[in-house]
Amino acid sequence: MIESAAQKLAHELVNRREAINRELSRNGVRFGIYKNGEYHDRLFPYDPVPRIIESNEFDELEKGLKQRVNALNAYLKDIYSDKAIIHDGVIPEEYVYTSAGYFPQVNGVTPPGGIFAHIAGEDLVQGEDGRWWVLEDNLRIPSGASYPLFVRDIERRISPRLFRDVHIRDNREYPRLLRKAMDFVSTEGIAVVLTPGRYNSAFFEHAYLAEKTGAALAFPEDLEVVDNKVYFLDYAGKRHRVGVVYRRLSDEYLDPFAFNPDSVIGVPGILSAYRSGNVAIVNAPGNGAADDKAIYYFVPQMIKYYLGEEPILHNAPTYMPMFEADRKEVLDRMGELVIKDVAEAGGYGVVFGSSLDAQAREDLADRIKEDPRRFIAQEVIQFRDIDVFDPKTGEMSPRKCDLRAFVVTGKNTHVWYSGLTRYSSVPGQMIVNSSQGGGFKDTWVLAPETGVEHELGAEVQVANLLSQSRRHSLSLVTASKADNLYWLGRYTERAFTTLNQFFPFYDRVMDTDVDAFRPFAHALDLPEDFEDFDEFVKNFLYDGNNPDSVRSAVTAAFNNAVILRPELSSRLLQYVELSMTNITDAAKNAASAEDLYNHRDIADDLLAFWGGIENSSVEPTLKAFVFIGKYLERIDLYTRFGLSMEEMEAPLRKLASYSMVLDGMPLPSCFADGLSWLVGQLPARGYQEVATLLKQYLDDYSGRISALAIKDMGSLSAMNMDAKRP
Repeated sequence: MIESAAQKLAHELVNRREAINRELSRNGVRFGIYKNGEYHDRLFPYDPVPRIIESNEFDELEKGLKQRVNALNAYLKDIYSDKAIIHDGVIPEEYVYTSAGYFPQVNGVTPPGGIFAHIAGEDLVQGEDGRWWVLEDNLRIPSGASYPLFVRDIERRISPRLFRDVHIRDNREYPRLLRKAMDFVSTEGIAVVLTPGRYNSAFFEHAYLAEKTGAALAFPEDLEVVDNKVYFLDYAGKRHRVGVVYRRLSDEYLDPFAFNPDSVIGVPGILSAYRSGNVAIVNAPGNGAADDKAIYYFVPQMIKYYLGEEPILHNAPTYMPMFEADRKEVLDRMGELVIKDVAEAGGYGVVFGSSLDAQAREDLADRIKEDPRRFIAQEVIQFRDIDVFDPKTGEMSPRKCDLRAFVVTGKNTHVWYSGLTRYSSVPGQMIVNSSQGGGFKDTWVLAPETGVEHELGAEVQVANLLSQSRRHSLSLVTASKADNLYWLGRYTERAFTTLNQFFPFYDRVMDTDVDAFRPFAHALDLPEDFEDFDEFVKNFLYDGNNPDSVRSAVTAAFNNAVILRPELSSRLLQYVELSMTNITDAAKNAASAEDLYNHRDIADDLLAFWGGIENSSVEPTLKAFVFIGKYLERIDLYTRFGLSMEEMEAPLRKLASYSMVLDGMPLPSCFADGLSWLVGQLPARGYQEVATLLKQYLDDYSGRISALAIKDMGSLSAMNMDAKRP
């Protein structure tokens, strides 16, 4: 009764689908895909009709998930120490030691707190008979929690009455559970989220969870191991001890000294610090030994062996070709089973035998015979279909869905009251992974009939966590992020001021002065040899391949901004995301030369961004980094356009006031480089007085410039308007 009422109300969100997707877009809720060697940043397709799970049904799931993850943690602790489950003949040793996820480098290591799988992503499907089946255990770096966490917040605000009428368990405690688990195992020092980089497929999640947990977002070059301890390096080269690393890169690349020596995204020596007990790593290295698809076969036996209990959740009926009887079954029934390559992930390497022709089945059979350890086979479970709104037809379309449930283990084991429901992009298709084109839904867990269920003190602790997440100060800003802040200021200002200065010239061209654009181009060191003014406009405003275009400036601002989500917050960064969307939309209309108000929207987005920073609780020193870059760029542009000294006074005062915020503090070299270059240019432009004032700032910075090298900045800080410009 409660579920049917909730389903009816939930369908109201269909009418708000476009508004919700717009909010997801403006907040940069994305995932990345590599295709043909190129990285593509995409919005994760969202369906507004949630999966709804009744309260008592979820309670049973919760018991089974806790049981399963506790057994998996016990298994990992055992195989890297006593190996009792092998000695007692429960799991053949060849299965353990031939697993690609088993690493002898961590043999004998018990991680801080004795926990291996701090975050487990358990992939489940519900059969047509209502029973839940576990398809996979993900214990390495399971991703996806950020998407339902983020979209629920939007849903609550876009349809508040619905959430007053439907009693749903609150899903906002995930960051608190994650941070509590991190703090429980932390040795000594700060918490960091280690990301392999901006172009990782799940980078949005890395930055968002760093923001929500109050951890520092770190790139590999930001961490250093000294005397078997891990340190976070700030922009001035000062070390800050790290107690826990929530790593978002795979074992193979984590430490080139211990794993893949060719890794350029790892932290040299971090495994040695971990083995010495000086840092906790979430999740622990070597967890792949337990989420190997072949080891999945043995999880029910693990539960009985370690816990002395019968499994609550069901494994999909599975066959192991390494066992002779199972191999015969698989080869005889190739057309009925689903075959999985244990070395693959993300929906790759999954083959439904019924989809293969006779030759393909024969080829696969030969591969199984040749390397039986590499494959498992499972009975095909008919998922229960769930309605998905089809925007093309405006109707509901049944799709196959799975559920990734998240289990967080610290002092205790908790199952998150939500989960990532993924649906297939094609009706009838069984593979639902985002990498295969699938989308996601929110997952609503209904509260007991007595009311909404909260864990004791959850609301208070979430509020405390919010203040903790804003604790990012200059002391935890790395050299690369100091550069990002500075160039974010410069690029947003460049887009804003060049747009504002362009339109008076544009008006003169429309008033028949066809050559009026040439002084504008000359001022910015741009080509003046365009015969067609419309071609100049297209090139200057919209050409993403032209590094001098407004679009390129907005793109560069965006690329600097997305890295700064934990420092500046998702709320502020949405304005840079909006400016990116608006310049992209304006470029689509460029051929018809219509709707110049799109450009006003871009300028308004940037004004909102600057105003939001100024009025936010962002650390004043971080604001100063952005605004020093902004006003240096404004002075440069104003002097290029020949504005009066009276018009120069405001940006000079602003530059002085933000410089005072950093009085006595070490400064990154980008400040001094930018000032020094500009001071050298101004006399030739006729601004000796301004040059003299800026020289005073430069002299004041003398002796306070950090010489710490900035690694792998790529094009984020490249000034393209003039090749000689720093």
